[in-house]
Amino acid sequence: MCQVFISADPRLYESRSRSVRLHGVVTSIKLENLFWQVLQEIATRDSMSVPQLCTKLYDELVEECGEVENFASFLRVSCGRYMALQLSGGIPIDVGVSIASLNVQQVLATERMGKTHAVLTHKAMA
Repeated sequence: MCQVFISADPRLYESRSRSVRLHGVVTSIKLENLFWQVLQEIATRDSMSVPQLCTKLYDELVEECGEVENFASFLRVSCGRYMALQLSGGIPIDVGVSIASLNVQQVLATERMGKTHAVLTHKAMA
């Protein structure tokens, strides 16, 4: 089992810091290269740079939650959700389709259906 994970290219889990300007304040974000790659894919889908995407995510998170405790962790979770939603069919694999063009409720419904399916499958196997 572990070979599936340990055979990953070590460059994917090397950390790299990038400076991002959030409302005129330069902040440094440290993430593993894999997450920077996923953020680049997400940003490209909507014709943005990674710093523009980070600013947009930060602004929307502050608007929704009031403050940001750990933005780097939020970005990692966002990348994981993006990949999971691609697997569930909520976000098309075709990177030519922008995220902004998707129906948010339909995307989130695929996530909920995927979780329900996973629970039912787990119970059936038990």
